[in-house]
Amino acid sequence: MKSGSSTVVIYAALAGNLAIAATKFVASWWTGSSAMFSEALHSLVDTSNQGLLLFGLHRSARPATRKHPFGHGMEIYFWAFVVALMIFALGGAVSIYEGVIRLTAPEPIRDPWINFAVLGISFAIEAATLRVAWRELRQSQPAKPIMDALRGSKDPSIFSIFCEDAAALLGLGLAAVGLALDYALDEPRFDAAASIAIGLVLVLTAVFLARETLSLMTGESASSEVLEEVSSVLDRDPRILKVEEILSMHLGPSDILLGISIDFRDDMTSDDIEAAVWDLSARLREREPSIRRIFVRPVRRSPTPRAATTS
Repeated sequence: MKSGSSTVVIYAALAGNLAIAATKFVASWWTGSSAMFSEALHSLVDTSNQGLLLFGLHRSARPATRKHPFGHGMEIYFWAFVVALMIFALGGAVSIYEGVIRLTAPEPIRDPWINFAVLGISFAIEAATLRVAWRELRQSQPAKPIMDALRGSKDPSIFSIFCEDAAALLGLGLAAVGLALDYALDEPRFDAAASIAIGLVLVLTAVFLARETLSLMTGESASSEVLEEVSSVLDRDPRILKVEEILSMHLGPSDILLGISIDFRDDMTSDDIEAAVWDLSARLREREPSIRRIFVRPVRRSPTPRAATTS
């Protein structure tokens, strides 16, 4: 996934959530709706998260240094993990707390039509930003089911935005149901219950994102599709007797480190092996541009001949 695509998705979500958050806070203050306040808080947290992801993309694009010889690509995973923590703490926990408070001391909402109008506008904007994230996710994971595509994506700036927008649409639906029941039955506790439900959605979203980014932070391997491409190139090369081991790790969304142990033919000289390594490296990078660094370790399976002794 190119960083330009990631930036487009983040900016689209940032613009939408900033406008939505301001509108929701005004509607919450005017009507006194707990569910609308939770939705406003949700949009504000999402806006902050997109700012963090942009900062993370900027930091991860820094070149390699002596202290960080493999670059800073993995830093985007750290900031994505911070995003998950913010969704959990500032979004989910506060929304649940607000709902519990309103359950114990319910207050009737005023001018409910304002809330429904804001929810309708918000739904349209969130659906548009979700479509952008969906399109970018599908470019890298075109055929997989949605959950497999999210788990298989190595770009947290894509799958985080997608999960946030999906949670936002679900939260808007819950808020609308709570407000409708509140208005129809004149029972403010439905509004408070919707706030708690929105908080639970955010907590579950945060747990999923934290789990996925933690896997990337701790050195997740390349996808099975990439490894199959690597094996295909190596298995068809007549200079190779056997591929002993293929190790991989993502150093960033589009930066794969590859380590290969290869048993070359015994009749090959050191110059032949060197040429083979360069050739194989070029072919692997051509097949999969995300492979940036390749380390090849020639191995010998047959025993080393014992040196002749003199009498």
